[in-house]
Amino acid sequence: MDLDFSLGTPASDPKPTPDSGTVRETIIIGSGPAGLAAALYAARANLKPLVITGNEIGGQIGTTSEVENYPGFTGDTGPELVDVFQAQADRFGAETTIDFIEKVDLSQRPFKLSGSSDYYARTLIVATGASHRKLNIPGEEKFAGRGVSYCATCDGFFFTDKEIVMVGGGDSALEEAIFLTRFAKKVTVIHRRDELRAGHTLEKRARSNEKIEFIWDTVVTEIKGDDLVHSIELKNVKTGETSTLKTDGVFIAIGHIPNSNIFKGQLDIDEQGYLESDKFLRTNVEGVWAAGEITDSYFRQAITSAGMGAAAAIDVERWLSEQEESAAETVAAVA
Repeated sequence: MDLDFSLGTPASDPKPTPDSGTVRETIIIGSGPAGLAAALYAARANLKPLVITGNEIGGQIGTTSEVENYPGFTGDTGPELVDVFQAQADRFGAETTIDFIEKVDLSQRPFKLSGSSDYYARTLIVATGASHRKLNIPGEEKFAGRGVSYCATCDGFFFTDKEIVMVGGGDSALEEAIFLTRFAKKVTVIHRRDELRAGHTLEKRARSNEKIEFIWDTVVTEIKGDDLVHSIELKNVKTGETSTLKTDGVFIAIGHIPNSNIFKGQLDIDEQGYLESDKFLRTNVEGVWAAGEITDSYFRQAITSAGMGAAAAIDVERWLSEQEESAAETVAAVA
């Protein structure tokens, strides 16, 4: 699939400086839907963006086994969707490098990013995303995409008429459990405490749903299966009693960890660790934008992240144009 747009003019080459190497008009950290959509729009705006991928190309969507809810995408898997994103961005002049940024200096101009190499940019789009908080138990990684999921909206349909479990006791866990009852025959919520952390209204809705049952004071210690998940091992945290529960799927909603550590002390970060941005996706540092799940704790969907990436890139181009116009006016005034 290729969402065809009219071709723009060829991207200009990045400008070299004698002391700091190549200075990019914009660099994008992260290669999920937000990062690659930003790359596409920045490339078509003749900015010749550099995408620094992080540990893996594609972010969370790159590890999703099936994708059926991205408009216009006729493939099957997350990696296929990432390939489409990247190919289209590359077509218009975006460049991609596999590296992990360990340090940023936003106090200097141009901005300095350090990974296996140093990179310099006039503007920066942060699309580093958020990682699902994991149980870190045997079988979790093995069955990811084969019965283990962290996204009810993404994968609920595949468990139609199945019996599944939801691990967690907060708002997200109950919201997703309620959503899953649209498809599943039964949803068992497993929580390590004897009361939920979710809000009262949400708890009332969950408790009144005839498809939802609860197992209290219990943790999942192992996920088992063959090709797909078929059971989980449980342990009661108060009595120590262990048991086995048959299930067709395990949904985990125990929170997200925004990948924002390298920006602490430089960008404004909320209590949950998400970067704060305004309606234009601008952060508190001029010339730095945030897009996708690094600044979105609510929607967390590929389509919304891609939209944010596109919006950030559009605003970057406008900001750069304003800077150039301002500089030209200053030169003219001096002359």
